[in-house]
Amino acid sequence: MSDLQLRNGIRATVFDVGETLVDESRMWAERARAAGVTPFALMGVIGALIERGEDHRLAWDILSVDASTAPPAISADDLYPDALDCLCTAKAAGLIVGIAGNQPAGTTEQLLALDFTADVVASSAEWGISKPSEEYFTKLVDVLGLEAHQIMYVGDRVDNDVVPARAIGLRMAFIRRGPWGFVHSTQPEANIADLQLDSLAQLAAWLSR
Repeated sequence: MSDLQLRNGIRATVFDVGETLVDESRMWAERARAAGVTPFALMGVIGALIERGEDHRLAWDILSVDASTAPPAISADDLYPDALDCLCTAKAAGLIVGIAGNQPAGTTEQLLALDFTADVVASSAEWGISKPSEEYFTKLVDVLGLEAHQIMYVGDRVDNDVVPARAIGLRMAFIRRGPWGFVHSTQPEANIADLQLDSLAQLAAWLSR
């Protein structure tokens, strides 16, 4: 499929949250300090778990501390600088714009308060389904009311985003940023994404052609 055919076939663009739209550095640092460890120690352990393909939540057990039960709220300062502009560009291109990711209860309200230009905002907590389940992406297709191949999902993980999204026929834009994005970009499965990006500014430029 040519680049033009791919772009013309898309009717909706859906964005993951963490490390796609939102820089989670501050939030992870706050969680580390609340648990009594340094951010450097926590992120070092999480990085090792990502590299081994293991659940990052095991980090709390490895560090012998309890995870904070209440993740810090998302603020405007946590947004990547290219996030809002990319969503606006997608909307201006005539696309349905969605935001959907593995996020706790209350995230939807936090995102809506940040003036995101989105038609659909949802979280795994609301749906009761989490990535990488293919059922999660099937639910997304049903909510949008489109064919799977008409939807492009934008995310930073090969295991949670690229592989399950492509398995049911969604188009996939893999963004190489954040700890998962950088580590997963070296995996061969990253190559099944339709687009590989270093920023949402690149996606906005691609949508604007």
